[in-house]
Amino acid sequence: MNQPTACLSETTENTVRNDWSRAEVTQLFDLPFNELLFRAQNVHRAHFDPNAVQISTLLSIKTGGCPEDCSYCPQSVHHDAGLEPERLMDVEAVVSAARAARAAGASRFCMGAAWRNPKGKNFERVLEMVERVRDEGLETCATLGMLDEQQVSALKQAGLDYYNHNLDTSPEFYGEIITTRTWDDRLETLTHVREAGINVCCGGIVGMGEARADRVSMLCELANLPEHPGSVPINRLVRVEGTPLQQQDEIDSIEFVRTLAVARILMPASHVRLSAGRSEMSDEMQALCFFAGANSIFYGEKLLTTGNPDTARDDALFEKLGLHPA
Repeated sequence: MNQPTACLSETTENTVRNDWSRAEVTQLFDLPFNELLFRAQNVHRAHFDPNAVQISTLLSIKTGGCPEDCSYCPQSVHHDAGLEPERLMDVEAVVSAARAARAAGASRFCMGAAWRNPKGKNFERVLEMVERVRDEGLETCATLGMLDEQQVSALKQAGLDYYNHNLDTSPEFYGEIITTRTWDDRLETLTHVREAGINVCCGGIVGMGEARADRVSMLCELANLPEHPGSVPINRLVRVEGTPLQQQDEIDSIEFVRTLAVARILMPASHVRLSAGRSEMSDEMQALCFFAGANSIFYGEKLLTTGNPDTARDDALFEKLGLHPA
């Protein structure tokens, strides 16, 4: 990753690279804001319709009771966020939610379960959910924690299109946020997913107290994976009461937009998803994010357990900005 690479000036809008140095990524972050957004918009237009946004819906199919200690997450058993654990949802209830999401305009349906790793009959039921949701004509995505090769193979056979497993932050800052699973654990699951031919959905969370150098490092790690993730969710920390990060200072809005713009330049053909934290963003901030190259959102009033703009607000914003579903 730190090997000498081509100068930024040699990188064009159509260049897809997996050899970014941290020095280069730092240079991008340090650009004047207008220059950075200009470059990001040029890259975006070279690969996508600039007014099209991919719509996904995320459903928590098993809420709470997670043994991991992720500092941002209200679903952890280590935190007192007032969340009651729930059992895995019934298959028919999930299919019904998928139909509603499709009717509302979603093209991808994501299923999230608060597990360290899925096991036994619960995993078998998830496989049925994937098959049934795919039969509804939706792309399928799941986030279930760590997976082994056999589980990934079974998900592939069931028809899973995407698997989400975020790096969350930089390898240097990771231990400040999570201690119950290692950085290498995450990379191992991503390797299994990629080698099975399932599309990788992988991003991170910003605003957890990390420095810009950590954002540089995280994006560099993502961009230097053997293949760029098909989807790159960039989450703005939602400060949930009862979690260790509930009092964390909010990340500067311009710095957040910079992070999205750099992600777009580094991973030009990936969908960059403006993910958690949108409820606290103004329309103007979201407009800047779309201009910076974000071209995917979660649609619906909840992201697992945290709030999300309601569909009416998103519809109004899309109309105001002249955006349309991809």
